[in-house]
Amino acid sequence: MTRFGYTLMTEQSGPKELVRYAISAEQAGFDFEVASDHFFPWLSAQGHAPYAWSVLGAVAHATERVELMTYVTCPTIRYHPAVVAQKAATVQILADGRFTLGLGSGENLNEHVVGGGWPTVTRRHEMLKEAIQIIRELHTGELVDWKGEHFEVDSARIWDVPDVPVPIAAAVSGERSVEMFAPLADHLIAVEPNKGLVDAWHEHRRATGLPGDVRVIGQIPICWDPDRDAAVARAHDQFRWFAGGWAVNSDLPTTAGFDGATQFVRPDDVAESIPCGPDLDAVVEAVREYWEAGFTDIALIQVGGDTQEAFLAEAAGPLLDKLRNASA
Repeated sequence: MTRFGYTLMTEQSGPKELVRYAISAEQAGFDFEVASDHFFPWLSAQGHAPYAWSVLGAVAHATERVELMTYVTCPTIRYHPAVVAQKAATVQILADGRFTLGLGSGENLNEHVVGGGWPTVTRRHEMLKEAIQIIRELHTGELVDWKGEHFEVDSARIWDVPDVPVPIAAAVSGERSVEMFAPLADHLIAVEPNKGLVDAWHEHRRATGLPGDVRVIGQIPICWDPDRDAAVARAHDQFRWFAGGWAVNSDLPTTAGFDGATQFVRPDDVAESIPCGPDLDAVVEAVREYWEAGFTDIALIQVGGDTQEAFLAEAAGPLLDKLRNASA
């Protein structure tokens, strides 16, 4: 059965608002909630970037049923993997076992702020692999010393280890990253409805004797609004960065860079890739690509921080009914 989630998008809302939306999303019937972990918004028009881990701690206490997840955290540059291991263990305890640690190789936009440079994608994947290994070791609760190619850990121990182990989901984009992370992670994160990628993940896990029953977690932006023209204008203003594709999005360092890179993207271009307006059936058709590609969990991003309350109150319930009926 396909599960549907709500995105706590830190780039477009402040911390108190995100907690309020998390409560409303649970009440609306979403199965899980994911939080982006950014230091910058993608575009200045979005206007926010609170600390995701503080928000998750508050959301863990303010909700009871929905599963929680980072989508995603980069544990290699802005954070040391030992610090991520501690944060994840703490949130898992606060969430009573409802938390999944979603990890990725990061974006320059968020990682450059600590002055550590921006490695090549191959090096970033190697760093992520080592980070996952360190986090796994620390989550045993044992004393860990580690001297690897990219990281060192000196006599570290996580003292508050959750009773429910923290599942790890890894973001992948191609065959090389699938081969690297399928044996290490519990679940798959992908940003496009690529069935070949999903099948390759399952094949690699089967080949190494790992359990095949894993979650495949995706995410899709939508821009619901009773007025389609208003929805298109808002999506263009706040989400045209999405048109760049991940090869571009991962390397640009500033919101000014995203403004410049997307200056020629037209509103109609955005509307072709993001369902805009009041038509919930159009949203269902856009999301359909994901479950048909084998995704088990699909998180929706409602574009526009000031539209969340209306979306959750008016559209979320009927939309979830349609999605569940269509995917059954």
